[in-house]
Amino acid sequence: MKKDSKIFVAGHRGLVGSAIVRDLAKKGYKNLLLKTHKELDLLDQNSVAKFFAAEKPEYVFLAAAKVGGIVANNTYPAEFIYQNLTIETNIIESSRKSGVKKLLFLGSSCIYPRMAPQPIKEEYLLTGELEPTNKAYAIAKIAGIVMCESYNKQYGTNFISVMPTNLYGINDNFDLQNSHVLPAMLRKFHEAKISGTKEVILWGSGKPKREFLYVDDLADACVFLMNKYDGKEIVNIGTGVDVSIKELAELVQKTVGFKGKIIWDKTKPDGTPRKWLDVTKLHDLGWKHKVVLEKGLKISYSWFKENCK
Repeated sequence: MKKDSKIFVAGHRGLVGSAIVRDLAKKGYKNLLLKTHKELDLLDQNSVAKFFAAEKPEYVFLAAAKVGGIVANNTYPAEFIYQNLTIETNIIESSRKSGVKKLLFLGSSCIYPRMAPQPIKEEYLLTGELEPTNKAYAIAKIAGIVMCESYNKQYGTNFISVMPTNLYGINDNFDLQNSHVLPAMLRKFHEAKISGTKEVILWGSGKPKREFLYVDDLADACVFLMNKYDGKEIVNIGTGVDVSIKELAELVQKTVGFKGKIIWDKTKPDGTPRKWLDVTKLHDLGWKHKVVLEKGLKISYSWFKENCK
């Protein structure tokens, strides 16, 4: 990408999209196409087609998606599969028709089998059963990957797919009904601290292990890959380090300064036992994360206190 290349960031107000915009701006990219939902409904095929025909972006970061934690995925599976399939189909097809030079599709580590060997290599995709609690979302993301592969094969496009691990950071969703585990914990511990509550109840056993990547690191990796990677295979993006949910809870508790007790509600689901990405390919390409979990938590908590009431 050149500094004046026309770049469309789909989903620029979300956790990932806003981080990509920050990273591009920091690196001197000046010609960014950014549209709010009111300005461009990505679920509307005609509107998306007209936008691409008129604006003709050269590069596309497909970061728009409907996302959520276990509760949201379990409660609204139809919305998750419909909205994600529709958004990615509209953008990928319009990118082909308008001659986009390169597209980067953001997938998710949820695409991998529930019981995949650890750490999870890219080639483990479609080798086993998916985690039931986010199956609809995972299948939509897998469809996006296969679309990119199919378009590259049939039309000669340059559409790459990346699989980030669990993300957190500035502009995260802290709503307890549909957020992911880390921001939900931050909010729970903060509210307990403010109200003087003596205990915080968390879902599951605390035993599952997860890997967490600060979202600005993800953005840096995406811009790096957009400039450096033209391979056919998907690429994992992560830290290569995971922690148990219990360890995460204790870190969040310390960050927030909550002095009470943690109670684990084992009647609630744990989800996938472990999700730890093999990031050998990414490291071999020359990229590694910079922000460690403790530092990222402090930044996220500061942002939450300033922006979420």
